Amino acid sequence: MSLLRVENNNHIVTIYLNRAEKRNAMNFALLQELYDTAQQLKKDRQLRAVILTGDAGIFSAGIDLSDLNSPQKRKFALWELIKPSQSLFQKACLVWQSLPVPVICAIEGYCFGAGMQLAMAADFRICHPTTQLSIMESRWGLVPDMGLSQSLRGLVSIDLLKELTYTARVFDGNYAKSIGLVSHLSEEPLKHAQALAEEIAERSPDAVSAAKHLLHAMLYQSPRKTLYLEKCWQLKLILGKNSRIARIKDKNPTQLFQPRQF
Repeated sequence: MSLLRVENNNHIVTIYLNRAEKRNAMNFALLQELYDTAQQLKKDRQLRAVILTGDAGIFSAGIDLSDLNSPQKRKFALWELIKPSQSLFQKACLVWQSLPVPVICAIEGYCFGAGMQLAMAADFRICHPTTQLSIMESRWGLVPDMGLSQSLRGLVSIDLLKELTYTARVFDGNYAKSIGLVSHLSEEPLKHAQALAEEIAERSPDAVSAAKHLLHAMLYQSPRKTLYLEKCWQLKLILGKNSRIARIKDKNPTQLFQPRQF
């Protein structure tokens, strides 16, 4: 049985964490499936947006501790931490930042630990006000190691990030919105995410992809480099097909975009 349920509706893919009996806790197999699914989606030139959510009204209760308590799987985890390249735990989250389309996370129920780290790697987070969230790793004597040091950069102030990480405090969606951890609050996060994805899908897929690359670079590269990237992407777009189609579509909404070129 797949640990993910994947739906494709008009080139908007919704991915459900599919371990409702475990409150969508992430075992190692689920992390591998998340990474493999993202790698496959990168190849889809028709793809316009991805929504990450969980079955049964729960996003994720965090890492499945039974995997960490298994001697064989513990050996696997130790190897992932020892090797010089990104671990599976990091890749399963950070790969969504490298997708050439927007990734939207619809969050309900619980968003703890590993679930929080996956959510933070999305471009947008739509959260129910009563959702319970936590950077929970210190509760288990651990440190966040799934890319949080990269995905949370620029979202919240460092003092608040320290406080939430040191204490493993549980807080609700309202507080998460007040400090900038989530983009929007909604009584129906999945519907809100779908509406946002559909709005984005009305724009040139190449322009959206270029904007994601450029805005992401703002966090990690020098201003000089990002100014250079602005010019490079603009040149690509001007010479591409979808920029011309976008100008036609502005007057004729029935005009369809070509598959993403970049």
